[in-house]
Amino acid sequence: MIRALYTATTGMKAQQLNIDTISNNISNVNTQGYKKQRAEFSTLMSQVLEYAGTPTSADTMSPTGIEIGLGVRATGVKKMMGEGTLKETGNNLDVAITGNGFFQIDLPDGSIGYSRDGSFTRDGNGDLVNSDGYRLSDGINIPANATQVNIATNGQVSIITQGNTAAQNIGNIQVATFINPAGLHSLGNNLYIETDASGAPIVGQAGLDGTGELRQGFLELSNVALVEEMTDLIMGQRAYEAGSKAIKVSDEMLQTVNQLKR
Repeated sequence: MIRALYTATTGMKAQQLNIDTISNNISNVNTQGYKKQRAEFSTLMSQVLEYAGTPTSADTMSPTGIEIGLGVRATGVKKMMGEGTLKETGNNLDVAITGNGFFQIDLPDGSIGYSRDGSFTRDGNGDLVNSDGYRLSDGINIPANATQVNIATNGQVSIITQGNTAAQNIGNIQVATFINPAGLHSLGNNLYIETDASGAPIVGQAGLDGTGELRQGFLELSNVALVEEMTDLIMGQRAYEAGSKAIKVSDEMLQTVNQLKR
């Protein structure tokens, strides 16, 4: 009975983490470039009361033994890096990556962040920046007399200036990929940084060597499927309730024992 109390508690704690993760996914259903997360679990060790193969007589043995599980533990919260739906915005500074890869963003501390959010704009100097004002690491500067900005699928950025008809190349937006993108650390603000688990970034031209292509005038939406999240939320809630019920039953059994009289 005491064992059941602690085992059911691990299940309730696991489902709390599960529901926390699902709630975060639902909260970010409309966040550009957000990647859904999934809580993952594994069984705890089992208490062995009798090993399988233990002799039960001179000629027989226990075929299964007696092992009692002690509950569940969280092993991780995995980022699901599948591509989200693309939305046409009509803004020629919005850029989406179709396929693998991240934009490189200069962070205030001098390090580089990585993002799937391509909602860019120009700052007062003409530099291409994200919604927080952080510069795109590729150093794209659009002069004030530019009347048209073109971003090719391979990342080449060209402009047409006032009084001219010929396009002028002003730089390239490169794409960074990782061996294990799920190992990136989330900073918030749609930004990630590399970790030992993610591996070092592999920077290259968009559309080559497995990197995604760029799409001007589009934004990548969250890859959260709201119907799936609501279904998982209901299942998590029911599992949490079942765990609380197991604790209640164990408590009632202990109460029965306490009421026994000699």
